[in-house]
Amino acid sequence: MHAPAIETLIEKFEQLPGIGHRSAERIAFHILERMSREDAESMASVIIGAKEKIHFCSICQNLTDTDPCKICSSHKRDRSIICVVESPEDVSAIENTNEFNGLYHVLHGAISPMDGIGPDDIRIKELIERLADGSVKEIIMATNPTVSGTATAVYISKLLAPFDVQVTRIAHGVPIGSDLEYADKVTLIKAIEGRQKM
Repeated sequence: MHAPAIETLIEKFEQLPGIGHRSAERIAFHILERMSREDAESMASVIIGAKEKIHFCSICQNLTDTDPCKICSSHKRDRSIICVVESPEDVSAIENTNEFNGLYHVLHGAISPMDGIGPDDIRIKELIERLADGSVKEIIMATNPTVSGTATAVYISKLLAPFDVQVTRIAHGVPIGSDLEYADKVTLIKAIEGRQKM
């Protein structure tokens, strides 16, 4: 049994995604045993500073410290294509490919009635508002290939039906370097459905 202050610190780290009890405990003890007071204060200050400075871009809803964000304000981006993603991490993942040159729209979640998340709880309204001037020609639905991600993509595509915009969905299928024998049935179905001309 740890001192109450240590238990509280461990509990706070456990609230972070991907951090279980053991990892939270290791982080807490690292801070308490190995970090100087100055380093701990610096870390706390950086966290508070980020919370104060970072906000949603008024256009794409991504996290940023400028408004509009660097992507939305860049004149080198193709403004006729918007890639719709669930989270800021998804923007980073796509940007790291260096293959997409359009704009983004971050929903900050996916429709999931089981979790009490409906269409009004994510940034769909802001996406619709971006289509008003008619400059957007394609919306790429890049939500996760989960039940909620797929449901969100279908829901948004139906909302976009009245607009003169093409709605596409990123392909899902067998990862590069893997064997077909290890792929599950749904993955193989999606790979066949998402086939492309060679």
